[in-house]
Amino acid sequence: MHTVAVLALDGVIPFDLSAPIDTFGRSRLPDGRTPYRVRVCSVREEVSTGAFTMRAPYGLDALAEADTIILPGVAEPPEALPPAVAETLRAAAAHGTRIASICVGAFLLAATGLLDGLRATTHWSAAGHLAERYPEVTVDPDVLYVDNGQFLTSAGAAAALDMCLHMIRRDFGSAVAAHAARMSVMPLEREGGQAQFIVHDLPPAPAGATLEPLLTWLEAHCDRDLTLGEIAARAGMSARTLNRRFRDQTGTTPLRWLHRARVRRAQYLLETTDHPVERIAGRTGFGSPTTFRERFRRVTGTSPQGYRRAFRTEEGTR
Repeated sequence: MHTVAVLALDGVIPFDLSAPIDTFGRSRLPDGRTPYRVRVCSVREEVSTGAFTMRAPYGLDALAEADTIILPGVAEPPEALPPAVAETLRAAAAHGTRIASICVGAFLLAATGLLDGLRATTHWSAAGHLAERYPEVTVDPDVLYVDNGQFLTSAGAAAALDMCLHMIRRDFGSAVAAHAARMSVMPLEREGGQAQFIVHDLPPAPAGATLEPLLTWLEAHCDRDLTLGEIAARAGMSARTLNRRFRDQTGTTPLRWLHRARVRRAQYLLETTDHPVERIAGRTGFGSPTTFRERFRRVTGTSPQGYRRAFRTEEGTR
């Protein structure tokens, strides 16, 4: 079982604290077992959140036993961490423990020096302050989260869910991450910011939406070289009307939705099969391997082979 320790300091932001507890705590393996043990740790037993006071059942010593440490944001990030906290985090990092910050928790992680020379993110409104206070950190305010391998940082509170789901997928594969996403009522892909790795083999269609049958049909035929005219004809409406209804019901255009559906299907095939890139390109409607590689990198930020190495599931290796 993977142990996740959530460090709650005075002034901890309640949502930042609860997001990883809930996301990791709700995760289940395909056989129903719980993959994570979640522990809330603090310097003192009682922790003030501003709105209420809570009791942390574990102390700093529990961080040494964690596989992952989460640093939620605090209302007023201090210039320096309490010496015991900084030393404990550095010692954990030296032993290979994964450490992730949520929102302005990036200030806490940066204060340890562990982010020096690395790219990081935080809430957009605090990005300038983070860059000013820690000039050795390359701050990117435009992404939902940054994964440096051992150290991760996420943007605003909701991005904590994106980052946690990403870590779940790294740890236990796409099926477990998809279940956690459903339990968190999270979209599998969000417009803007960093492209999402958390995908599903069947893109969701808005329940009850008038376009739901069309979306289901598009998913089933995403390997075909479909044009906007053909999609509109299938829907029984003009291209202009189709575009308008698509934006109203999905927030994007028909062709963009189709491209993302193709990428999602490609991710699933990369995770679960040994098919070469050329075959996957054909089975997902990209036409050529070159087009597939370009589109895939644009959406996910990595190559198909890089994605396969990072997210190959156990089922795909059998």
